[in-house]
Amino acid sequence: MVSAPLASVRSGAPAKERLRLWIRILRASRLIEAVLRERLKTRFDTTLPRFDVLSALDRAPEGMAMSDISRFLLVSNGNVTGIVERLVTDGLASRTKRDGDRRTSIIKLTPAGKEAFAAMAEAHERWVDELLGSLPEDEARALAGTLKTFESNWEGGV
Repeated sequence: MVSAPLASVRSGAPAKERLRLWIRILRASRLIEAVLRERLKTRFDTTLPRFDVLSALDRAPEGMAMSDISRFLLVSNGNVTGIVERLVTDGLASRTKRDGDRRTSIIKLTPAGKEAFAAMAEAHERWVDELLGSLPEDEARALAGTLKTFESNWEGGV
């Protein structure tokens, strides 16, 4: 959470610079996310969390357990359960019991879900490109690499 205006964070010490970086990353993420949320709602009458679940399922044609979706998206099982219920009701996903484990459901995209997600993903990619288009490709690649390194360092807890 941003707790102080960016201008109030003095530069100088490495810790302060890292704090400034964090505030800028968070602010940029929130601004981009707000635009994407609005566009997904307006164009597809859907939410960003629903898009994220569809995206996770699209990457796993064999399906995913609810706990795997939650872990992949870094959200609680409760959040995913409600979204998956609506996707199943809307005919965009199917739920089957895992062989040998009747307690675990496997969630997969239906053909309608694949089609709907493909349209959303195409628009989403265009929107992100539009929003980040002023960032040169080489800088975008370098920044993505840096963030991936940080993410790898944080996996398993900080």
